[in-house]
Amino acid sequence: MYQFRKGTQLLDLCRRYELDIYEIMLRCEMEESGQTREQIWSLMQNNLQVMQESINRGLNPDLKSAGGLVGGNASKIQSYIQKDNLCGKTILKAIAYALAVSECNAAMGKIVAAPTAGASGILPGILVALAEEKGYSQEKLVKSLFVAAAIGKIIATNATLSGAEGGCQAECGSASSMAAAAAVFLAGGSPEISLDAGAIALKGLLGLVCDPVAGLVEVPCSKRNATTAAVALTSADMALAGIKSFIPFDEVVEAMYRIGKVISADLRETAAGGCAITPTALRYAEQMLTTE
Repeated sequence: MYQFRKGTQLLDLCRRYELDIYEIMLRCEMEESGQTREQIWSLMQNNLQVMQESINRGLNPDLKSAGGLVGGNASKIQSYIQKDNLCGKTILKAIAYALAVSECNAAMGKIVAAPTAGASGILPGILVALAEEKGYSQEKLVKSLFVAAAIGKIIATNATLSGAEGGCQAECGSASSMAAAAAVFLAGGSPEISLDAGAIALKGLLGLVCDPVAGLVEVPCSKRNATTAAVALTSADMALAGIKSFIPFDEVVEAMYRIGKVISADLRETAAGGCAITPTALRYAEQMLTTE
């Protein structure tokens, strides 16, 4: 009754039942899992709590990743927010929190894959930053996670969320799309605007490669969480301003999948191309081998 595979089907359900995306997604999950509304809501509340805790841990200036490549960057941005800066408080908070989660992940901390571990900072970074700046309630944040889940479900069904299959466009690109749609919901935008924001964000990241240095989810992964969080927020604001995506959301998802198929295997999580084979990266990888 509430099942959907495409963005167009999701919007049709929203119109037919006069419900928002989060409610359609929640009912869809109830049908698929057989769990009660209360059980599913509780699970999503727990996800939000883990997200908030991973931000707090990642803001520790002394945190170091397992590979030693990242750690402390989130704290640097948090301090920089108080200085004369270029982006403004909200976007810098989102960047700091996105970095915090990705650094927590790289330090083997507990995170929520949203939709993957490598892209885990984007969604929580944006939602927590917006909640602090705009005063959104915990209840509304949980609802926004269901909005993000609906976008992720469509991408997973029709394309991929795997960097090994589609490059980082499938990970950070999908997370940015999910976060943009969720941010629109928080701001009071319609389901149609959420999908426009999701399409704009994903379009902006088409072709993004996955090239982890030494095969670790640290560089350039962590900083990509920050930069693509900024893409999500700008996409949300564009959509809220009335800018529509010329290419519909479903077609952007299909384009992402096709692009992933033609991206070289060297640029799909194999550490055989891109940043992973720069002289600096290769020296680091060699050092790792000699110290094992």
